[in-house]
Amino acid sequence: MKQVGTLIKEQLGNLGIMFRISRYQDKSDYQSHYLGLVWEYLYPLIQIAIYWMVFGIGLKKGASEGVDYLSWMVIGITPWFFMNSVTLDASKSIYQQVGMVSKMKFPVSILPSIKIISNLSSFWTMLIFSIVIGFFKGGITPNIYWIQWIYYFFAMIMWLVAFGIFNSTVSILVRDYRILLQSVMRMLFYMSGVLFNFQTNSFPPAFVRVLELNPFFYIVNGFRESMFSEAWFWQHSTLTIIFWLFVAFFLLVGSHLHYKFRSHFVDLI
Repeated sequence: MKQVGTLIKEQLGNLGIMFRISRYQDKSDYQSHYLGLVWEYLYPLIQIAIYWMVFGIGLKKGASEGVDYLSWMVIGITPWFFMNSVTLDASKSIYQQVGMVSKMKFPVSILPSIKIISNLSSFWTMLIFSIVIGFFKGGITPNIYWIQWIYYFFAMIMWLVAFGIFNSTVSILVRDYRILLQSVMRMLFYMSGVLFNFQTNSFPPAFVRVLELNPFFYIVNGFRESMFSEAWFWQHSTLTIIFWLFVAFFLLVGSHLHYKFRSHFVDLI
């Protein structure tokens, strides 16, 4: 627990540095492109259009009764794009920039969190886009349950911090881990309810119960429920407890591994 406390203090105590570095990295990543940072927003919009045409029109895969598929898909794919991008970027954050850290005075543990901040602008843009689609295409109107987005956003950030510190450390200790993680994330894209509504009679109940244990599924489904349903997150008490146990596990194990091997990162790379 002491290591977790140290990790949290390093994150909160270096927020200013994290925001400055994230802005610098965003500019440097796209400086050679004609459209620059526009690609950060254009790419997910192109992906959404493709999935909508294939699954919403081509395969006629509906969301749930009475809900427009495009509105349903967009509000779920928004947190997924964010979590997928952050997870993969954070896993290689220390590996790619540990040399820079050795020359500057800030903790290595903030590198995965910088990736969270770097992807936030596209997340907010996509969320606003999702709400607009819901208004005009799905006939959705604001209600009291939208306030749950605050909880699910906080839960998402905590999950990404915990998973990020774990992945970034293991990626240095085990070189093949990042390749495995990429494959797992591709599989989770289809198993996190992003494109298909698993909570229907089309899928075996036992299969759905297993999928619901997935932390990514919990966040994606939570954002959808906040917009389309009339239920509070604490009504899923078992799934909520399991989700936070996942967060606690990766935070504890990730913090332990990070501080145990941090002094050897340069040598290991």
